[in-house]
Amino acid sequence: MNTIRTVLGDVPPRELGVCNAHDHLFLSSPQLPGQELREASAARAELAAFRTQGGGTVVQWTPYGMGRRAADLPLLARDSGVHVVAATGLHQAAHYGAELLRRLRGGLAELFVSELTQGIGTSGVRAGLIKVAGGFHSLDAHARWTMAAAAEAHHATGAPIAVHLELGTGALDVLDLLCGELGVAPQSVILGHLNRSPDLAVHRQAAEAGARLAFDGPSRANHATDWRMPDAVRALAEAGFGDRLLLGGDTTTAAARSVDGGPGMPYLLRRVRPRLELALGKELVEHILTENPQSAFAADWR
Repeated sequence: MNTIRTVLGDVPPRELGVCNAHDHLFLSSPQLPGQELREASAARAELAAFRTQGGGTVVQWTPYGMGRRAADLPLLARDSGVHVVAATGLHQAAHYGAELLRRLRGGLAELFVSELTQGIGTSGVRAGLIKVAGGFHSLDAHARWTMAAAAEAHHATGAPIAVHLELGTGALDVLDLLCGELGVAPQSVILGHLNRSPDLAVHRQAAEAGARLAFDGPSRANHATDWRMPDAVRALAEAGFGDRLLLGGDTTTAAARSVDGGPGMPYLLRRVRPRLELALGKELVEHILTENPQSAFAADWR
């Protein structure tokens, strides 16, 4: 039976409620100095604010080695009443030291499988998805290595694979590798950040291939996220791909948290949802926030 693997255990998909399909409660990277998401109290406040807006589930895409704080997630989920899904996986090489990457050579797939089936470190918290990343309009050797490991772990466990697309690019290259060469079923692949490159033709091709399409994160100054995203989502829905769409918040810095004056997790439901309802109607937006994540993050775990 397909279930969602949360930090409190496997649950039936129908229990998710309204789902933020891509966000971060904890995150640390040398690429974001001074903006780490480390405080449990701030994470608790974000979950509470999301819950107040009607949220039911947050999928944390923070992968291995980036400050996931897996041991803290069960208590936060219990306290907030929000389901939390944790990730294994590996981000771009720039987020890690060379020595750590050397240690992972030869055993990356085994690490992913262990975190999906046994637990992250000594926390006992099992990951519910694998997160990897491409580059800007390209897949370098690091991306190919991590995606090959993700595919191996997917075949061993059934876990979905979520992909950070750098500035929204490279979606078709990712699908060629994961689904074409490595045999991953396209419905098990979630392409993130498509809003950052509003190329409707690429979106359509990715949807036709069978992948899940995530539009996640409010605009930065150089992104077309907010004002082009409704058009992109509507185009996909009108083409018959409304069941492939996901929405997320992608809070990656302390300054972006609502408790620190940023949009944070509530923004998805407070501002993005009503904006999309104007373009798509309430019924479809509700479907995207509830039913689509139920199928995207469910697996017949092995």
